[in-house]
Amino acid sequence: MNKLKILVKITLIYLAILKTSSAMTFDRDYLTNFIKSHVESHITAPIQGTLLIDVSQIDPRISLQACLSPLQANIPEKHNGRNVNVKIVCSDEKPWHLFVPVKIQTIMPILVTSMRITKGTLLDNSNTEVILKDRAQIRGTVLSEAKIVIGARSKRNLSKGSAITNKNICFVCKGQPVSIIAKSAGFEIKSSGTAMRDGSLGDVISVKNDKSGRLVRGQVNAINQVIINL
Repeated sequence: MNKLKILVKITLIYLAILKTSSAMTFDRDYLTNFIKSHVESHITAPIQGTLLIDVSQIDPRISLQACLSPLQANIPEKHNGRNVNVKIVCSDEKPWHLFVPVKIQTIMPILVTSMRITKGTLLDNSNTEVILKDRAQIRGTVLSEAKIVIGARSKRNLSKGSAITNKNICFVCKGQPVSIIAKSAGFEIKSSGTAMRDGSLGDVISVKNDKSGRLVRGQVNAINQVIINL
């Protein structure tokens, strides 16, 4: 009987040692990379955008415990997209958890002026450039491709580095000649006219048909061009 008790004790000690040795230990670099990978796989960057993920340094006073179970990471459903407290969970018999702040920046391409330009300036590759900027610092709808605005004109004076938007440029400018395209599913008619006011992409403006003298309304869809859908 005594031999049996001794055998049981030895077995239990062995199992305890085996359990302890199979528990995974973590250093701070491992946890940082684990959190970063989890954020990258659960927060999607917008089209043309990239994410910059900065995991806060884990307090050196915190003792990182081993864990038999695979670590789990949770991101709160409600977060502002820039600051997230990621919860790390170990679901052992003696569970533990840890909150780690993470800062997320969404970097977007944005078209800006590469020099100071005055009202009425024609935009081209010499006075525009695309830079990367934190989306939190971007106000309103911006453009991201220079080729879209080549031939447009500035509606006001713009300092170097100003974001180029539909509000500060005109694709069709008042008093300038425009191409009018009236089309339906079966045919298309082209004529020339004069813009009665400034317009940017998507704006519906009045133009005067040079041949008939009639005022018509069309949607700006390119530089000096409006479309009338019949």
